[in-house]
Amino acid sequence: MPDVANSAAPIPRLFKILAAFLVVTLFALMPMAVTAQSLLPGSGASASEDPASEQPAAADPTPLATLLEVLKDDTAREALIADLEKTVTPEASADGLAALEQVAQAASDDGISIGRQIALITQEIGQDAASTLSSFWAALKGGGGVFSGLSGAEISVLLDAVPGLLAVIAITVVLFVVLRRFARQVYKRMGRKSQNTGVLGSIGLFLGSNLLDALIVIIAWAAGYLITIFAVGDFGQIGIRQSMYLNAFLLVEMTKVIIRSFLSPVASGLRIVPVSDLAARALTRYLSIVVSVLGYGQLLIVPIVNQSVNTAAGSGVSALLSVMVLLYFVYIVVRRRKDVTRWLQNEADTTLPIEAEETTVDMPTRRQHGFIMRTVMGLAGIWHWAALTYIAGMFIVVMTQPADVTLNAIVGSGKILAAIIIAALLSGWLARAVHRGVLLPDDINAKLPLLERRINTFVPRAFSLLRLVLLACVLLFTLDVIGMIDMRGWLESQFGLAVTTAMISVGLILTVSFGLWLALTSFVDYKLNPEYGAVPTSRETTLLTLMRNAVTIALVILTLMFVLSEIGLDIGPLLASAGVLGLAIGFGAQKMVQDIITGVFIQFENVINVGDVITVGGTTGTVEKLSVRSVSLRDVQGVFHMIPFSTVDMVSNYMRGFAYTVTDMGIAYRENIEEAKQAMFDAFDRMMANEPDIAENIIGGLEWFGVQSLGDSAVVLRTRIKTEPGKQWGIGRMFNGYLKTVFDERGIEIPFPQQTIWLGENKDGTTQPFKIEGPAAKGQTPVVEKPTKKIEADDVPDSDESDGDADADGGADR
Repeated sequence: MPDVANSAAPIPRLFKILAAFLVVTLFALMPMAVTAQSLLPGSGASASEDPASEQPAAADPTPLATLLEVLKDDTAREALIADLEKTVTPEASADGLAALEQVAQAASDDGISIGRQIALITQEIGQDAASTLSSFWAALKGGGGVFSGLSGAEISVLLDAVPGLLAVIAITVVLFVVLRRFARQVYKRMGRKSQNTGVLGSIGLFLGSNLLDALIVIIAWAAGYLITIFAVGDFGQIGIRQSMYLNAFLLVEMTKVIIRSFLSPVASGLRIVPVSDLAARALTRYLSIVVSVLGYGQLLIVPIVNQSVNTAAGSGVSALLSVMVLLYFVYIVVRRRKDVTRWLQNEADTTLPIEAEETTVDMPTRRQHGFIMRTVMGLAGIWHWAALTYIAGMFIVVMTQPADVTLNAIVGSGKILAAIIIAALLSGWLARAVHRGVLLPDDINAKLPLLERRINTFVPRAFSLLRLVLLACVLLFTLDVIGMIDMRGWLESQFGLAVTTAMISVGLILTVSFGLWLALTSFVDYKLNPEYGAVPTSRETTLLTLMRNAVTIALVILTLMFVLSEIGLDIGPLLASAGVLGLAIGFGAQKMVQDIITGVFIQFENVINVGDVITVGGTTGTVEKLSVRSVSLRDVQGVFHMIPFSTVDMVSNYMRGFAYTVTDMGIAYRENIEEAKQAMFDAFDRMMANEPDIAENIIGGLEWFGVQSLGDSAVVLRTRIKTEPGKQWGIGRMFNGYLKTVFDERGIEIPFPQQTIWLGENKDGTTQPFKIEGPAAKGQTPVVEKPTKKIEADDVPDSDESDGDADADGGADR
């Protein structure tokens, strides 16, 4: 099958890379948004819940006392309400010019110029920005306070906790490493096997490998619990620290299982992320170290420090671990920046061969591709700056914000990263599906030869639309996580529910409509396929084609109505308007309505089919096209005629059941009728013996009608031969040839028009001499008859020769 997506491959792939950079940029700005929200007054929960933030308000009760006095005074309270109403609901001006005039008038009344008013507004904006930056700088300078709780005693506390945890750590780690070592060979075999199996087999192997990986973690965790309870310490008891370690082990290692399920560093055949083996192993190692430090640190070390020292020390340890992870990320980005840059540029560069093959692409498209390519190459070279920006933002969050804000930022980063990975995997699968197309089995292609082409016409477009929807979802999710929009609130609102419900309903309607149309066209294709089942007749072909067209139109109209109804449009007035419009069209296009109604009855009465030889509207020809409002003919001279059904009063069809070729042969008055009759029967017998192709299309023998008429110069004898429909004209011509031969052999004269030549005479009775010489007198040779081209039986009679009473010298063998 031809590649269905080569022409469209460059733009979607480059668009995907640009979209990825956009998401990464938003991802990098998330820590800044978290920090800014926490610094704004009253913008975060932590600020409102911090007791220290409430102390200044409690220490200065003067504003509250003043407000209380105002509320107690009725006059002051009314004045305050009036001022607030003026502030909250100002009178809106008619347009921008009126608003400017009001500002100018107010400034003039107060004695302040417009320039001063603008200066005051800009001054207020600048002061607010300076206040925000000052708060941010103060928080950054005081960031060292997160480590103020560290006293050095934390190390001794952790060292004291090691002996109690050493046994259970050794048990779980040793058992886990041993089981993983044995499972590595199993993973490799499953990976090799998945490369030679189908889709379902690969899915089964993928699920099996991940279940085995998770089972190893659960076995090591359960073994650690059992051995600790029954063999370590008091029988039947387990310490709180040992329990915390085992829970941390389970959560951390299950997180690593999820990471390995995507990257599969051991078995490349089970890897769903399109990276190399080296990259998969490196990413797995980096992420495992980060997960281990954060997981064991937050779930084990920090609780131990909180319990043994204080919460301030635990916060300091948590911040220290976060800083260590951020420094490790800096090391990874700096070390791998060139490798990632080359990978991004190679991903973009894969579009160049496709563009080179597209020799018919116009110059604007080539310039667009070149601009996008240069943009992508430039962005690929500075990806690490976006990553370092994110790390710097996270460092600021760690140094300036409480532990819960830091944790929220880390969790938000994880959510965005997971969304990007899932969307990238789905987008890659859709891109490969678009590039590969839908391949159907050979037996289905044989039965339905047009089905695969129809599917590959619509499905790639639908998959491209799904990729855009994925990108939009990732962008909206990212904006929601960093706090720029409230996606959940919008989805729970009445408008959001209406929009999402309408989108899902429209998608389902379009999918069902496409499925119904595909089933209908496939059914018609199957019925019209002569290689399966009975060969369709001309009537079946015509009716099935008309049914497919009519049902397609009806399905499109119904789908459009349902879609308009689902998006909130009232289709009642639309239907009423369509009815009025239809009535107007009916009056204005009466001929077209008459054509359609007549055509429907003609089709149901099986009067005309494609391939028939008919006479309609005074024109005789072969039916090449038949629609619901017209019939198209091609006559014996090759002229194409389109005849509307509204002009049809009578239809003559030469292709129904059987046909007759009628021969009217004229003989001279002096000839014997019985001799001529016998000659005609002998000519028929000779034709039947010498022409087997003609004989097999003759149904009955020669029928003798007798003397048809006594003409001016001939006695007309009529015979008739019953033939297969459409063969009568060719058989009639062949019979005429044999008649001429037999009549010549037996000396039976066939009359022809004769003319008397009068030369005139003089008054004395003389006339001019008239000399007649034969061909031999002038030395001329007789004309030698050349063989003529045989007339094939594929023509139709001329319109003026199709009368049954005329000689059968027109027409076609069909």
